Amino acid sequence: MYDKPKYGSDVIVDLMQAFGIEYASLNPGSSFRGLHDSLVNYGKNRPQIIECCHEEVAVAMAHGYAKACGKPMVAIVHNVVGLLHGTMAIYYAYLDRVPVLVVGATGPMDTKRRRPFIDWIHTAVVQGNQVRDYVKWDDQPFSFDSIPDSFARGYRVAMTEPKGPVYLCYDVGLQLDELPHPIPLPNPSKFQTPPALLGDIKALEEVARMLADSQQPVILTDYLGKNSAAVGSLVELVDLMGIPVIDLNHRFNFPNTHPLDLSESNILKEADLVLSLDVRDLYGPLTHPDKVSRTTIIPKGCKIVEIGLGDLGINSWSQEFQKLQEVDLSILADTAVALPYLVECCRRQMKDKSGLQARARQRAETMATIHSNLRTGWQEESRRNWNAKPMTTARLAQEIWSSIGKEDWVLTANTLNGWARRVWDWSKPYQHPGKSLGTATQIGISLGVALAYKGSGKLVVDIQPDGDLLFDASALWVATHDQIPMLVIMYNNRAYYNDWEHQIRLAEHRGTDPNLAYLGMEIEKPAPDFAKLAQSFGWYAEGPIEDGDRVRPAIERAIRVIKEEGRPALVDTVTQFR
Repeated sequence: MYDKPKYGSDVIVDLMQAFGIEYASLNPGSSFRGLHDSLVNYGKNRPQIIECCHEEVAVAMAHGYAKACGKPMVAIVHNVVGLLHGTMAIYYAYLDRVPVLVVGATGPMDTKRRRPFIDWIHTAVVQGNQVRDYVKWDDQPFSFDSIPDSFARGYRVAMTEPKGPVYLCYDVGLQLDELPHPIPLPNPSKFQTPPALLGDIKALEEVARMLADSQQPVILTDYLGKNSAAVGSLVELVDLMGIPVIDLNHRFNFPNTHPLDLSESNILKEADLVLSLDVRDLYGPLTHPDKVSRTTIIPKGCKIVEIGLGDLGINSWSQEFQKLQEVDLSILADTAVALPYLVECCRRQMKDKSGLQARARQRAETMATIHSNLRTGWQEESRRNWNAKPMTTARLAQEIWSSIGKEDWVLTANTLNGWARRVWDWSKPYQHPGKSLGTATQIGISLGVALAYKGSGKLVVDIQPDGDLLFDASALWVATHDQIPMLVIMYNNRAYYNDWEHQIRLAEHRGTDPNLAYLGMEIEKPAPDFAKLAQSFGWYAEGPIEDGDRVRPAIERAIRVIKEEGRPALVDTVTQFR
């Protein structure tokens, strides 16, 4: 045991502690054995190790944690093979613009120090090439003195908007060797992220004038809630100008209880001005797909203004930047600081233009009626086929809400095809870090969200698709082992139905038999028993449940276990496809 850094890996631990890293998720690997030992013995398990059974879960947990609390945790991956296992999760962190510090190991790069076979097949030149196309930055320092600068830069790059993952790779020799001299650590306060980008002031003033002159403006937003303060600024702008909002939900951007929330409405068809705030795919929501093409939704002559950082986050490899949309005004800015300034500009417009307040008030009243009708219609629609077995997804959403509505809840990702946002009351930004991403991402991300809220008293709820959990079922062990309380409610339709539906449509289009679309799509014969699976990992679990009348009592029993025992709990509910 020693108190001062003695080995290269000790310096890495000092840096993690200095920059406030609380957790390090990992699947064990020999290439970072020096770092592992330093975390345990030198760092006294600070950051706390979160042991995972797969690197994809380790990275996804860091993803969910960062989404929930806005700061990175570390995910450690074993040389070439561990990095390969984690690449899909790294790519999704990049797509979702989430700061994750992926720490890897290699080598020894000095060939004289390599063990036969294993150290050779697990070493690449250089390892960052594996992920360079979908991380913001990667580095592989080659000396003790270069480690602090590399780590500090990696942290700052990850945390600078648009945020994203970085990859830092440490030679096993650097980890294991004794330090030849003291290594000075950087002062984290001297490596803070740059101030948010306000954008061109005159351009923002022009946006205020355009909003003031518009008869039917509509706000479209998708990632604005990456900074929760921006949600409050958006509410302030909307209340001032009487502008309806369509929330595309990759973050919590706007409360659905607000009378000007018109998400999933047809209001875009009436817009004469669309203000896009942090929307990555602007073309998609402004068009409607049919079998052969897309038709524009907004009226001819409708002006489009976009504010965001999209052009800063693209590269040449992934086409995630989406189709380029024609706009009338584009402002490169961080909405967290641009919106408050825009609100002040709009206040001046209110004072200068007679009749604007009355127009905004009348527009708000009209939009509030549409909002109310939407909510009422969804409540009615959710009760159709109420007694169906298996239950509908809409009924499951209602039963979950009746169980958790009085709790201080957080929904990790999946929204049951949008029903959770339609029939629940979303009022606080922390209640939803963003809708679900691709298959094999949700259970890991949800675990990270639950880790971020561990000890807070919040009830973390994961509406968990069956196909997604089967990719990474070992994640259930992590929750029990590290005492991460969470409620998992299975969204179990016993199918990969998203693709099943594609096959049905294709069969109908080609004139082939749609009844055969189940082949290669069903999750039956046998149907997995998720309750028994969870119990085998130490969870409290019930199910499978097809009868909607049995859902609420089961969830309430599960919540009691979470509160009284601190154990994770799972309720396996079986639903129809929609």
